Amino acid sequence: MKAMIVDDERNVRNVLRQLGEWERLGITKLLEAANGIEALEIIEKEEPDIVFTDIKMPKMSGMELIEKIKERPFKGKIILVTGYDDYTFMRKAIQLNSFDYLLKPIEEEAFQAVLEKAVEAVKVEAAEGVEKEEILEEAMRLRESRLITAICRGERMDEDAVANLIPDEEEMDMTLLSFYGKHRPEVHIEALDEELRSRRIGRAFPYLDRDGLCIVITAKDQWIYVEEWVSKNISVPVRLVQDKFDSHRSIGDVFEGLFRELDRKQYRTIRRPDEMEAERRNQEIVSYLRTYYMEDISLEKLSKMFFLTREHISRTFKKETGMTLSKFVTQLRINQAKSWLLETEESIYSIATMLGYQDEKYFSKLFKKVTGMTPFEYRSSGGST
Repeated sequence: MKAMIVDDERNVRNVLRQLGEWERLGITKLLEAANGIEALEIIEKEEPDIVFTDIKMPKMSGMELIEKIKERPFKGKIILVTGYDDYTFMRKAIQLNSFDYLLKPIEEEAFQAVLEKAVEAVKVEAAEGVEKEEILEEAMRLRESRLITAICRGERMDEDAVANLIPDEEEMDMTLLSFYGKHRPEVHIEALDEELRSRRIGRAFPYLDRDGLCIVITAKDQWIYVEEWVSKNISVPVRLVQDKFDSHRSIGDVFEGLFRELDRKQYRTIRRPDEMEAERRNQEIVSYLRTYYMEDISLEKLSKMFFLTREHISRTFKKETGMTLSKFVTQLRINQAKSWLLETEESIYSIATMLGYQDEKYFSKLFKKVTGMTPFEYRSSGGST
């Protein structure tokens, strides 16, 4: 918030500067001017929220300054500082719609009270202005969403109204995003729409006939940016189907085809980078196990190698592979044992040792549990189970 002191006497400006608790009230910039003409130039440039102005000044009086300010779209609060205390002056001040006035000599308590009242009025009006803008924006978004939804239903709509909503391109991409399992998807749809509009590459609309479904229309070859934005800013996987179209007249047909694909689950998924990183790490662990499964392997060892907690590895490994880590390693070892039993003359003890089992009896028991046969029976039968 900005405030301004206008007075031709420097000592008066200094006194007023000392009287106000500016920083406490959120005023971060305090401006000064020695006369009305100078003040008008600063007001046009800085647009202060609160102006304290003296009445009697050379070149342009305080009253003349207010009259000039009122000719402009100025929303700040003007407080007159004067030594005059008569009805004529008061009526003139009211006519000029000044916010308040202070009589000289100015008392600290009176000055602070007027300043606080002006700050509060500025804040209230700002909040009301924001609220009005938000209501108007929400109404506009709803109107646009209704229009797009109607077009996707196949209803005939005004072509100019539609053209104003989508990129002015010969070829565009239409994408349906499904925010399944996401609380308040409209928040993300609105954020995506603002991002696309700011970059002038497209729009995003909620499809009003199904919760969590978003219609995204982008200029050709701009989808890659959208996908990156979605992956970074939305915390759950997002399903999508996509197609191209060349004019707004075909929006309904393209939507119908995409909608069918989505219902038939012919979609792909956008995930967050951390989820993709977790999957990549899990693939690295699987690759490591396939290479070094004959060595001593533990969750503790993998945790240190891949910088993940044992709990995380255990949980995500089972989720991705459908089995525990120990069962996965056992399966790899037993498969290798089968090959060696049939293709080599190595003893069962040697095979067990090479696979990391020091106890032949434990290995034979484990082999039978997995295959239904002991290693000797498996070798003797030639692998027939």
